[in-house]
Amino acid sequence: MTNLILISHGDFCMELKRSAEMILGPQENIYTVSLLPNEGEKDFMEKFDAVTDKLGGNYTVFSDLMGGTPCNIASKKIMNGAVFELYAGMNLPMVISFVNAALIGNANSLVKETRQSIVKVNDVLNDGVFDEEDE
Repeated sequence: MTNLILISHGDFCMELKRSAEMILGPQENIYTVSLLPNEGEKDFMEKFDAVTDKLGGNYTVFSDLMGGTPCNIASKKIMNGAVFELYAGMNLPMVISFVNAALIGNANSLVKETRQSIVKVNDVLNDGVFDEEDE
């Protein structure tokens, strides 16, 4: 399985991994790199490099926020020649989709699947998709 690195402001990435593990079980190939409040770009870059150096180039990166420091640091790595896929806007369906695709050996469209996971539940309820019998 390709390694997945979750990067974020604060411990969001660590908690997202924990949530994914509640559903999918332990995930040895998911790593996290947090930008803590007392840290700057240099601190984050050192932590990110420590993880990526260990993985040897076989990884995908999910970031919390486009334009935030974690995503910007990863983007600079790509602009300087590093080769990995970087996605911003990470969420739990995205992580689950990534892990499931790796388990079944199926290349998937993370962006398409993640977009489909965004649902206004009120509209679904109003459309009568859920019946009382389904509960």
